[in-house]
Amino acid sequence: MKKPTLACLTLLLLCLPAWADGDRLRPATPNPSYQQECGSCHLAYPPALLPAASWQRITADLGKHYGSDATLDPATTQALASWLQQNAGSGKRAREAPPEDRITRAAWFQRKHDELPAGVWQRPAIKSPANCAACHTGAEQGDFSEHRVRVPR
Repeated sequence: MKKPTLACLTLLLLCLPAWADGDRLRPATPNPSYQQECGSCHLAYPPALLPAASWQRITADLGKHYGSDATLDPATTQALASWLQQNAGSGKRAREAPPEDRITRAAWFQRKHDELPAGVWQRPAIKSPANCAACHTGAEQGDFSEHRVRVPR
């Protein structure tokens, strides 16, 4: 068996954090404007949760953003749309756009939460499947590890 080269070992060390953070979905380059504008109303969902086409549709009509007017100035909208599409999901989680571009309607979301009884979503501390931070204590940091889930009673 050949000894690993220094280049191989360096590559391995650079990749280890990515492998260790399999449940972390934060983009490599955070966007303070996204946190401020979108995170002021709801969790600033990690862009990797949806494919680029979904983000394009979502940002194209912020005046009708899931029943709310989330209109931003054109420059901010364009900058956020660009950033979201660049950081959109590209793996199996984002293979296809979910119905209505809703994360909670995505097949992977449904599979991940299928063991929860429907009544869980109506609990006062949760209110909705879109309230990720109610159960995923690290959601604000992009950490959705099943090992750190705490479902409120």
